[in-house]
Amino acid sequence: MITSPQNPKLKLIRALQGRAKVRRKENAFLVEGVRLFEEAVAANWEVRFVLYDRTLSERGKELIQSLEDVETEEVDSALLKSVSDTEASQGILAVLDHTLLPILDSPDFLLILDQIRDPGNLGTLIRTASAAGVDAVILPPNTADAFSPKVIRSGMGGHFRMPIISMGWDEIKDKVQGLTVLLAEMEGDVLYTEANLNQACALIIGGEADGASESARELADAEIYIPMKDKTESLNAAVAGAILLFEVVKQRGL
Repeated sequence: MITSPQNPKLKLIRALQGRAKVRRKENAFLVEGVRLFEEAVAANWEVRFVLYDRTLSERGKELIQSLEDVETEEVDSALLKSVSDTEASQGILAVLDHTLLPILDSPDFLLILDQIRDPGNLGTLIRTASAAGVDAVILPPNTADAFSPKVIRSGMGGHFRMPIISMGWDEIKDKVQGLTVLLAEMEGDVLYTEANLNQACALIIGGEADGASESARELADAEIYIPMKDKTESLNAAVAGAILLFEVVKQRGL
C-alpha cells in the first residue's frame, strides 16, 4: 500500500493534474472514477497504472480484477483524496497513455473546435461529437487542452471513441481538402436547416468569448446560423454545437 505523499506515482499524478505542457511531456493523462475507467478499458486504451483505495465500490473492484498485465496498487484513502481532482473521489484513479487515434483517409464529417477555452464546453462538445458519429475532432491553436481532467470528465468517454487531434491551421487546411467547411456564426448567411449537410463537410464552432478566429473565417466556405428570438445574444458553444451536429445526423439519416 502507498502511504507516502512522496511516492513517485502520486508525484506523477499531481504533475498530470496541472498544465497541458506536463501532459504532453509525459505523453499521459488521468482518468478518475469507475465509469470513465470502464470506458477506457472497453476501448482497449493503454493503461500505465491504476491506484485505488478501500472506498472503491464492488463494481470498481471487479473492474480491477479483470485487468491483465496492468499495475494496480492500493493507496491510503487520505492520500488518494489529496490528489483527486473531484470533490467526491470514487476511490480509483488511472494514468493512461495519450494515444493518438488515426483519422480516416477520407473523412466526411469533421468537427473543428476553434478557441473553445471552457473545459466543460469542450468536454460536452467531444461527448456530443462522439454520439453524432463525427470522424474526428480537430483542435486548432488557442483551444483548451482536450485531455485535462475537467475536459475528460465532461467528455464522458467520448475521448476513447474517436480521434481528437491538435493541429495548426496549415495542417487543418490540408486535412479538409475535398470537404465543404461550414462556420457556425450568429449572423451567418445560411440557415442551418437549409445547409446541405449530406455532403462531406467540416463544421467549425467558435469560442465562447471571441468567436471564431480569422484563420477559421478564411477557411470557411459558408457561414451557417441558428435562428434566435430578439435580444438573445448567443447560444452556449456546446448547445449550438449539439444542435448543428444532430442536424447533420438528421439530414444523413444516421
